[in-house]
Amino acid sequence: MRKKKLFAALMATVMVAGSVLTGCGAAAGTAGVGAAADGEGKSANAGGKFTIFQSKTEIMDQLNQLAKDYKDETGVEIEVWETSGDNYYKDLKTGISTESGPVLFSLAPGSESVEMADYLEDLSSLSFMSKISDNLKDSVDGKVVGVPYTIEGFGLVYDGNLVDTSKIGTTDALIDFLKEAKGKGINGLGLSQEDYFLIAHILNTPFAVQDDPDAYLQQVLNGEVRMKDNDAFKEFAKLMEAIRENCTNPVDVTYDNNCGDFATGKAAMIHQGNWAYGMFKDYDVDFDMGIAPVPIKGNKKVAVSVPAAWYINVDASDEEKAMAKDFLEWLYTSEKGTDYLMNQFGFVPVVDGMTSENLDPLSKSISEAAKDSIPWVMSNWPAGIITTSLSPITQEFFTNTSMTGEELIDKLNDAFVNAK
Repeated sequence: MRKKKLFAALMATVMVAGSVLTGCGAAAGTAGVGAAADGEGKSANAGGKFTIFQSKTEIMDQLNQLAKDYKDETGVEIEVWETSGDNYYKDLKTGISTESGPVLFSLAPGSESVEMADYLEDLSSLSFMSKISDNLKDSVDGKVVGVPYTIEGFGLVYDGNLVDTSKIGTTDALIDFLKEAKGKGINGLGLSQEDYFLIAHILNTPFAVQDDPDAYLQQVLNGEVRMKDNDAFKEFAKLMEAIRENCTNPVDVTYDNNCGDFATGKAAMIHQGNWAYGMFKDYDVDFDMGIAPVPIKGNKKVAVSVPAAWYINVDASDEEKAMAKDFLEWLYTSEKGTDYLMNQFGFVPVVDGMTSENLDPLSKSISEAAKDSIPWVMSNWPAGIITTSLSPITQEFFTNTSMTGEELIDKLNDAFVNAK
């Protein structure tokens, strides 16, 4: 085991809003890996405790309730650490290298899991792994290390009463729509201030429409090409200028307000994903909605992938790792666990044979789009670049009207080169 430093001060900060779930104090026994695979949600643990740290803030309330239910069934206590979202990966990297690091945690498959490979336990022995497609589970260095949460997708979430998607099939047509919407007093396309919603998701499209997206990304990172010389990025620059000129400044808009404006008809579209549907439950939404592609270079596909996966800290104790594996078995095979995945979290099924009758309209749209989609090239961007570089540059663009779209992508380009 590595030599590690304590980080009590950090975790005190991370857990300010956290939920520490107290248990019955039963003595911890040796956990049997896969003990919950019978589908009854029973674990070999008579007690014990492990920690979870994960990035999806929108399921935090449900996850805390799940932890209580799991303790009631198994006697195992789960301590759920809260996160602000944008700082999650930074906090995880700081915490994982200490004795007090989380046992079960989430990462975005791709550059994050590759960077953290030394900390990831082999999960190939989990009973349900054979029922997950190889392209969905995360493998690093030849071993399966990540269990996918769900599939998600993002694009132009549109109000069917305000948008005829057949008329926004090109970048120019989309820009024309934004101008028309402004004239009607409607926000044509809403972004929001959070790092991924401000730039990461929408910037994925010009990368994803390249003939070989990953090869092009490597050329950018190596300084072999400049984004401003590429037609897709030229269109992206025009679109970003049009958003700044015709739409609400996203620097002033939170995710909650962005979704609220859409739900109340103040915004015709928002660049979001199927996860946003949960935000509409507090509104009387009576219009049809769906997810349309960002039409750069005539793109007709939505971006779909695995947003996050579960990982186990290889440096946790054997007992903690066994408890975490038992929990994953319970989550993905028991009736109550799968109810949480499908109905409480609203996830799209990733395990063969797992079904959901309660998919919301956006998740149904993504489930269909997954059959022919564009990739999440952003998963292979240098780890941490979105928060440390891309978002601040984009904030500058939206607050400095003299900065052109070409200058925006040039600065973004420099950030990629420097991050490598």
